Amino acid sequence: MFAPIPQRQNELVDSTADPAHSMLRIRRLGIDTYQEMVVYLRDDSPICRSEGFEALSRVEVRLDDRHITATVNVVRSDSGIPLARGEAGLSESAWRALGATQGAAAHVSHPPVIESFSQVRAKIYGHSFTEEGLQHVIADVVEGHYSNIEMAAFITACASNHFDLDETVALTRAMVDVGSRLAWHRTPVVDKHCVGGLPGNRTTLIVVPIVAALGAIIPKTSSRAITSPSGTADTMETLAPVALESAQMRTVVEREGGCIVWGGGVNLSPADDILIRVERPLDLDSDSQLVASVISKKVAAGSNRVVLDLPIGPTAKVRSTQAGQVLADRLVAVGNAFGLRIDVLLTDGSQPVGRGIGPALEARDVLAVLRNETSAPQDLRERSLLLAGRILEVAGVATDGSGIAMATAALSDGRAWEKFQRIAEAQGGMRDLKLAPHRRDVVASHAGRITSLDNRRLSRIAKLAGAPRAAASGLDLHVRAGSTVQRGQPLYTVYAEAPGELEYALEYALHQPESIVVEAL
Repeated sequence: MFAPIPQRQNELVDSTADPAHSMLRIRRLGIDTYQEMVVYLRDDSPICRSEGFEALSRVEVRLDDRHITATVNVVRSDSGIPLARGEAGLSESAWRALGATQGAAAHVSHPPVIESFSQVRAKIYGHSFTEEGLQHVIADVVEGHYSNIEMAAFITACASNHFDLDETVALTRAMVDVGSRLAWHRTPVVDKHCVGGLPGNRTTLIVVPIVAALGAIIPKTSSRAITSPSGTADTMETLAPVALESAQMRTVVEREGGCIVWGGGVNLSPADDILIRVERPLDLDSDSQLVASVISKKVAAGSNRVVLDLPIGPTAKVRSTQAGQVLADRLVAVGNAFGLRIDVLLTDGSQPVGRGIGPALEARDVLAVLRNETSAPQDLRERSLLLAGRILEVAGVATDGSGIAMATAALSDGRAWEKFQRIAEAQGGMRDLKLAPHRRDVVASHAGRITSLDNRRLSRIAKLAGAPRAAASGLDLHVRAGSTVQRGQPLYTVYAEAPGELEYALEYALHQPESIVVEAL
C-alpha cells in the first residue's frame, strides 16, 4: 500500500550540484497535524545530511510557483515506515496548502529569514509594536512562515507586555487585512458573539432564526471547538452543513436573512484560528488578542452592530465583574475604531447553560427551545431571548425596551423554528439528530444541596467521552445550582460512542467530586 514511488535516483537525490535547491519526490502520508504543516524526511536523506536538517528544523518546500514553510519530522531509516531516501512525506495540512500531486518533484531548502520576528523580539524587550510591524507579523503567520515556537513567542509577548489601544487596533486591522472581507447590500448588518468558557451556551442557533425571522440581516460565522467539547459550528453541523464557501454563504443570507456557518470555510480573519491553535495549550488568553480575534471577525463578516455576551464566573473565561468591565471597555473602543457599534452584556457564567455538553446534546437543547417543548431548558431560552432582544433594539427593528417581547413572540408563535428550518435547508438540508448509545449515570454520594458546578471540569469529562470529534458524545446535566438531591440520584449522564471512551471519561469523573459540589443539609 505504501510502496516507494519509483524515482530516477541520480536526478532526485544528488545534492552535490546545488544543495540549496535539492529535489525530492512528494508523498502524501495521510497524517493529520491539524493546521501545522509538517514534512517528513528520512534520517539518511541526502538533504538532511547536506543541509543539516534535524527534527523541528524549518524548511521551504517549493513546487512550481507554490511553496510552503514546514517543520521537519525525521523518520529513522530502519523504522519500517514506508518513506524512501528520495522522498518527502507531507502531512495533510501541508499537502493541501502546497496543492501537491503524488510523486511530483519538489525543491526542499532552508526557508528565508523571517524579518518580522525582529518586531516580536522588540516587544519582548518592552517596545511597542508598530502598525506596519504587526502587518508583517500576521502576514507571515498566515503564510505559514512562523513555527509553533515562534508563534508561542509572539503570543507570550502579547500576553506579558500589555498592548495599548493603538496596538490592539493595529493587530485587529492586520488580522482583517490578511483574509477575505464580506460586504452586504443592506444595513444594518448585525451579529452576536459569546466570549466563551461556558459549556452549553449555544444561544446563536436560537438568536439567528429569531432575528432573521423579524427582518434583520445576521450573517453568523462561528468557530469549531479547539479545546472545548463543542463550538457553535460543531453543534450546528449535527443539524445542517456548515462548511460553506463565501458564495454559498451569501446565497443563504440573501434568501433567508441569516446563516450559521463555519468561519474557516469563508477565510475570515484566518490568522485567528492559527494563533488560537497555539494559544489555547499555553493558556495565555490576553485581552488584546481576544479583542482582536472578536472584532476582526465581525469586521471581516461585514457586520456593523454587534452584541457580545460576556459570561462572568469563577470557572468561566472571565472571572470577575471588574475584569469583565475592563474587557468590555476595550471591545467597545476597538469596535468604534472600525465603525462598529458594540453592546456588551455581562451575564451569569457560574454554571453551564442548558443540559447538554457536546455537539448533539447541545443541539437537542436548541431544538427543544425552538420547538417550544415543555422540557426545554429555560436558562438557554431566557439567555437567547435576552440577546435576541438587544440585537433587535440595536438594529432598529424594536424600540428600546421592547426587544425581548418581540423576540419572545417570534419564538413562541413558531416563526423562529420555521426560519431555522429554512436556514438549515438553504445550507444543505436538515439532518437527523443522533445521541451516543453508551451511557452511564454519575450519582450523588450523599443527600444535599448543589452549591456549584465547575464549567472546566464538566467540559473535560465531555471531551474525554469523545466530544466534539464524536459529535453524539458528551454529558447531560440533571441538576442546577441550588437544587437538592438524594443519595444515589443522578447528577449527570455521560454519553460515548465507544465503551472505552465511556470508561475513560468515568474514571476521570469519579475522581473529580468538585465537578458538582453537593453540600450536606
